Amino acid sequence: MNQKNIKISLVLNILVFIMVVLGTIFMVTGFKFMSNTHILASTGLEPLKFYTVDSNILVGLAYLILIIYEYLLLKDKIKKIPKYVYILKYISTVAVSLTFLVTLLYLSPLYGSKFLFLYQNSNLFFHLLVPLFSFISFCYFEKTDLEFKYTYYGVSTMILYGIYYVINILIHMDNGKILPKYDWYGFVYGGILSIIIAFLIMIIIIYIVSLVIYKLNGSKNKEKDNL
Repeated sequence: MNQKNIKISLVLNILVFIMVVLGTIFMVTGFKFMSNTHILASTGLEPLKFYTVDSNILVGLAYLILIIYEYLLLKDKIKKIPKYVYILKYISTVAVSLTFLVTLLYLSPLYGSKFLFLYQNSNLFFHLLVPLFSFISFCYFEKTDLEFKYTYYGVSTMILYGIYYVINILIHMDNGKILPKYDWYGFVYGGILSIIIAFLIMIIIIYIVSLVIYKLNGSKNKEKDNL
């Protein structure tokens, strides 16, 4: 990766990290700098149960690690950024890209004319800005040299979240019924089988996202950069 791209990547990664921190603070404290809304506006630590929040926090951690390594690289303290750092960034970028698509293509149409609340306050960062800046940073300003096998790593967050969600459902089930607060996405309304189908569909979708992002990054097809 040339010096110019490293610097651009570093700036973008810092911006993303700041946005994740701000979004998390606003979420936990309930701070509102836009229109006041109570839909999907839980505060404190409760939102940590949502995939969107978890994926954004993962992005923050991944990008913080990369920021440190990129700074060291620019200062000639290291010769190369370890592959695991890019793998972690790739996985987290795929995860937040999925949240962006779900919000845009599913939740927004679902709420019709009221969809704007999905992009207000902490949701502005988690549903829009963080995913977009993450996508741009990884796909266009970084050369990762990741092999095709790592596309399967992109589904790891959904698999782990699915396991957590199903276990949470099973341990809170009473006579075959589950309270909505333990099934916050409503996957069990059609029965236990519906949750399995739902996560299989999500795994397929996130793998497609993983493939697209891998292709756009094009690490194996890029010309060697002049350092």
